[in-house]
Amino acid sequence: MKKAVVFLLLMVPFMSFSQERGIGVRFGEPFSITYKDFISDYISFEGMIGSAGVNSNSYYQRDFENNPPDGNAFYRSNSVKKGVSINARLAYHEDFSETFGIEKGYILGYAGAGVQFRSTNVTYTYTVDQIDPQQPGLQEERTNVDFGPEAFVGLEYYFDDVPISIFGEAGLFLELLDRVGHMKGQGGIGVRYIF
Repeated sequence: MKKAVVFLLLMVPFMSFSQERGIGVRFGEPFSITYKDFISDYISFEGMIGSAGVNSNSYYQRDFENNPPDGNAFYRSNSVKKGVSINARLAYHEDFSETFGIEKGYILGYAGAGVQFRSTNVTYTYTVDQIDPQQPGLQEERTNVDFGPEAFVGLEYYFDDVPISIFGEAGLFLELLDRVGHMKGQGGIGVRYIF
C-alpha cells in the first residue's frame, strides 16, 4: 500500500497536463493499478503499479544452475510468490472511430514503449553432493529482479455518456537486467475512470 501511495504522489506533476486523464485497473500480465494522462493531443504517459506474474520453472531452474549456493548443489524444485511490477510508458494515439463505424463515443488505437521493473520471490529446494530423493532438501530464498524495455499496442474506447474508458492491449517485455535477452509476452484488458 505504501508503494501505491508513493507512486500516486510521484504522478502529481503529470496530472496537470490534460483534461483527459484516467485511473483504473488492468487485468492481465501484469495485473496493475493504472494512471494515464495525455501530455499532447496524440501522446500519453502511463504509470502502472501492480503484481508481477511468474516465469516458467525452467527459467528459475536455469537461474539456480547458473548461480548455485554451493559448488555441489543439485536443483530439486522451486516455489514462487508473485512480486511487484512497476511500469512507466509513453504511447502515440490515433482516432479510429470512423474506421470502425463508431458513432457514440470514440476509439483510439495506440502503440508505445516504456520500461518495466519486476520482482518475484523464489524459494529453491536443492541437495548437496548427490541427487537423492531420500536426502532432505535444503532451501534458499532469493528475490528475482527483472528490468528492461517493453513495447505494446492496443485499443481504448471512450464512452460519451459516462466518464469511463475500456481498453485491451498486447505487448512484449525484454529483460536487460538479470537474464539479458529473455522475452515475455504480456497483455491485458481494463477500465479507467476519466476525470
